[in-house]
Amino acid sequence: MIGWLESLPLALSAGIFAAAAVVVWIAGTRLSRLADAIARRTGIGQATLGILLLGGVTSLPEIAVAGSAAFAGNGPLAVNNLLGGFTMQVAILALADVLFRRGALTMAVPDPTVLLQGTLGILLMALVVAAIAVGDTAVLGAGIWSWGIFAVFLLALRLLSMAEGNLDWKVVGEPPSEELPDIEVPDYSTQGLVLRTGAVALAIFAAGWVLSSTAETLAEQTGLGQSFFGAVFVAIATSLPEVSTVVAAMRLKRYVMAVSDILGTNLFDIALVLVVDLAFVGPAVLGEMGDFSILAGILGILVTAIYMAGLLERRDPAIAGVGFDSLAVTVVYLGGLGLLFTLR
Repeated sequence: MIGWLESLPLALSAGIFAAAAVVVWIAGTRLSRLADAIARRTGIGQATLGILLLGGVTSLPEIAVAGSAAFAGNGPLAVNNLLGGFTMQVAILALADVLFRRGALTMAVPDPTVLLQGTLGILLMALVVAAIAVGDTAVLGAGIWSWGIFAVFLLALRLLSMAEGNLDWKVVGEPPSEELPDIEVPDYSTQGLVLRTGAVALAIFAAGWVLSSTAETLAEQTGLGQSFFGAVFVAIATSLPEVSTVVAAMRLKRYVMAVSDILGTNLFDIALVLVVDLAFVGPAVLGEMGDFSILAGILGILVTAIYMAGLLERRDPAIAGVGFDSLAVTVVYLGGLGLLFTLR
C-alpha cells in the first residue's frame, strides 16, 4: 500500500477508486475493439489465439490488480479478486439476459464449444478449491498446485482449438443463431493497431494499480476486510471491460459471442493464479487462503454449472423475458455475497 493513501479521507479514497474504475471501463471498451480488429486483420485463430487475445486484454485489470497486490505481499486480495471476478463475470450474463428479453438467453446459444468452455472453467476452479483445502508447497517460485492449474489451462486451450467446428454433435430441433453482423475494422495500419493497443493496455495497467492501492485503503477504512473487498468491489471494477464487451455484443445480437467471451475470459483469469504465486513473496499463495476463498470458488462453480444446465436444456422458461437460469444465478450470487460477508 502507498503510504500517503492511508492518510486520505474515505470520500477521497472512494473517489480515486471510482475514477480508476471509469478509466478501466473506457480503456477496456476501446482495447476490446482494437484487439478484435487485430485478430481480423492478421487472421489470428478464433479459438486458441482468440481466447489469448480477447481474454487476455479484458483480463488486464485483473493482471494489474492481482500482480501489484501480490508484489505488495497481499496474497488474499490478489487471489480473491480473481475468484470474485470469475463469479462476477458469470453473473454479468444475467444482465445480458435482461437485454435479450425474448426468453432465456441460453436458448439462443446452440454452440457446443461454449459448453466445453464452461465445463473447463468449472474444472479449473475445482482445482483451485482443492488446492486451498489441502494446502500447497512452493516449487520453482510457485506452488505445485499453481503449476498444475496452469498446465490444465494450456490443455484447455488446446482442446478448444481442436474442438472449434470439429465437435461430433450439433443441436437439432431449434432454429440456428442469428447471423452475426460484421464489426467495422478501424482504418489503421497493422502497426498502428498494435501501438494503440499497447497504449490503451498501459492505461489499464496504471488504472489497475490505482485500484489495487486504493482497495487496500478502502478495505481498512470501511472495515469490510481485504478478502471481501477484493472478492466483491475490486472484482466488479476489474470486470468492467467484460461488461462493456457483453453489452456491445448483445446490442449487435451476437449472443454466442457474449456468452463465449465471459467463459473464455474466466479460463484466462484462473490461469493468473500462477502469476500471483510467482509475484507473491512468501510460501505458496493458495496455501495461505482459507474458508472465505473456498466459498468464493464454490460460488463460481455453482453459477457456471447453472448456465451449463441452461445451455444443455435450452428451453428454459422465463419470467418477464428473463430466463430461469439467469434468475437462479442472480439469487445464488447475491446469497453468496451475503455468506461471504459473514466470513470476511
